[in-house]
Amino acid sequence: MIRTFLVPLLAIGGMVFAMVIVVRSSQPKPPSIPVVMPPVSPFEARVAGSGIIEANSENIAIGTPVGGTVEKVAVRVGDRVNAGDVLFILDSRDQQAQLAVKQAELEAARQSLKRLESMPRPEQIPPAEARVEAAQATVDDLQNQLTIMERVNDPRARSEEEMSRRRFAVLVAKRRLDEAQADLALLKAGAWKPEIEVAKAQVLAAEAAAKQIQTEIDRRIIRAPINGRVLQVKVRPGEYASAGILATPLILMGAVDPLHVRVDVDENDAWRVRAGASAEGYLRGNRDIKAALKFVRFEPYVVPKKSLTGDSSERVDTRVLQILFSFDPDDLPVFVGQQMDVYIESAPEGSNKPMQPGSPASESKK
Repeated sequence: MIRTFLVPLLAIGGMVFAMVIVVRSSQPKPPSIPVVMPPVSPFEARVAGSGIIEANSENIAIGTPVGGTVEKVAVRVGDRVNAGDVLFILDSRDQQAQLAVKQAELEAARQSLKRLESMPRPEQIPPAEARVEAAQATVDDLQNQLTIMERVNDPRARSEEEMSRRRFAVLVAKRRLDEAQADLALLKAGAWKPEIEVAKAQVLAAEAAAKQIQTEIDRRIIRAPINGRVLQVKVRPGEYASAGILATPLILMGAVDPLHVRVDVDENDAWRVRAGASAEGYLRGNRDIKAALKFVRFEPYVVPKKSLTGDSSERVDTRVLQILFSFDPDDLPVFVGQQMDVYIESAPEGSNKPMQPGSPASESKK
């Protein structure tokens, strides 16, 4: 008899157990308590967005125009620098050697020009004048001898051949006198003007060549483009620094007084935000750390969303309008690159018109 009722009893017990399990599983689970309480918007009508803290100059990725081995890194993370301060220096020994050669060539060209401009040398004049005087004395002597012979009336005391020889001797002496006088005049005239111009051009060419090498040396001294703070240093002495755009910049810097927050607003809500709107930012992880934000400008070009919050419902194909706000870094203990939850005062969701006249792009231009 027990066997007769055992199977039905087991079936009934299984059905009851299944019903209990179904009832328990259908009951709603109590919401889990969040680890950190989310911030609450201070505005009745608002648009929420995720913001990233950045320098007000935007984060500047410092690179190098030429590749080379790093000789010295002059800054550390957190240093404040002024425009023109040295950040790091590349090895420039090759260029230094070339510069020494070009400077020697420049000095040679300058000395050559100086020599031409100082001509004639004072000590060259007396010998040239002495040669003129000697030639003049020779002419006078030969001319005197010829005059004496011409005064002799007795044809037997002179011959025509002798007279011709003496006349030619006087003529040759006069030509040598003319040559000596011309040499003296040329010496006193100094260097020929075109020669001086050529020497000046050679000096200019040598200066340009030296400046070209100096420019190559200066290009290997990487300096700060603006006043700001060094945010990241990813270069060390002895490493090779590649030129061009790098995935990880050699040095990251920017102006941090004040800081900016770049907020991504969904394009579907972009029309609700006005220029000059009030906003409040909350630090991730502690909703009590907050600060009022001041509107700076719209980025008038809507871009695909790149900064993801990690929300499971977040769409990666969303396009966002980026809005920049500023705040005093003394008001918030934050670092560049941190994320913030930002609430922006906006037009009510049921409104059919934006809160500001014109488009965000037009307000940004103003």
